[in-house]
Amino acid sequence: MSQIAATLDEALGAITDGCMLVVPREVSGVPMDATRALIRRGIKRLHLVALPTSSLQADLLIGAGCVETLETSAVSLGEYGPAPRFTAAILAGSIKMKDATCPALHAALQATEKGVPFMPLRGLIGSDVLKYRDDWKVIDSPFGNDDRIVLLPAIKPDVALFHAAMADVYGNVWIGRQRELATMAHAAAKTIVTVDRIHPGNLLETPVLAAGTLPGFYVDAIALTERGAWPLPLPDYYTADAAHLAEYARMAATEEGFAEYLDKYVYEKQMV
Repeated sequence: MSQIAATLDEALGAITDGCMLVVPREVSGVPMDATRALIRRGIKRLHLVALPTSSLQADLLIGAGCVETLETSAVSLGEYGPAPRFTAAILAGSIKMKDATCPALHAALQATEKGVPFMPLRGLIGSDVLKYRDDWKVIDSPFGNDDRIVLLPAIKPDVALFHAAMADVYGNVWIGRQRELATMAHAAAKTIVTVDRIHPGNLLETPVLAAGTLPGFYVDAIALTERGAWPLPLPDYYTADAAHLAEYARMAATEEGFAEYLDKYVYEKQMV
C-alpha cells in the first residue's frame, strides 16, 4: 500500500541529485506543482526521460539548471513556439542530448517493464538518429532471412513522476486512458504521483473505474496538489492556461526574463 504524504516535499524525497527521472507528455498529466517544488529544492544533474515528448516541464527544469542529460524525442511549446531554454541549452552544449523516437522510448521502458535487457525495434532502420546513439545496436536477426533489427537497451528509471486526477485512500491511482503512465510505473524503481483529489473509496472495487486504475503497490508516494498540472492541461478535467503559456514563452526568450519568471511563479509559489 502506498503512502499519502503529508506534504509535496515529503512525497518528492526519493528524487535526489543525479537520479534518472521519467515524466510523461503534456496530455498525460504533467506534475507541474512537483516540478516547481524540485526547482525550489535546487535539484541537480537529473537524467530526464520525457516519454515521449515534453514542453514547459522540461524547459523549466533545463532553464533552472536541474538537468544534465535529456532523453526524449521532442521538446516544444507547441503553438507558443520553440522551447527557449531547451534551445539555448542545446546551442550552448550545456546539457547532454540523447535523441530518440517515440516508439524507441516506449520500447526501452517496456523492456524494463518486462524484465528483459533490451527490446528490438525495426522502424529506426534508415534513420539518422542511429548515427547519434552508439548505445543502440543494429544486428542481423538470429532467425536469418537477412533481416536487420535494432536493439534498444532497457531504460531503468530511478523514479517515475506524474500527475493524475485522483487517488484513493488505499494508494490506488486513477490514470484512465493514459496507459503510458502504467508503463512508467512498472519500469521505475519508485513512483511518485500528485493528484487533484483523494477518492474516499477503493477505486479497484468500482467496476467502472478499476480498469483505468494503477494499483497502489506500484506507487510509493502520493501528494495532494489541486490543479497540480497548471498551467498545463489535465485532459478530461481542465484545459491549459493559454495566457500563462504565452507569457512564459515571452519571458523565457531571454535569460533575464526566465529568471524573472522563476522569481514570480516558482520561488514565490504563485498559483492560479
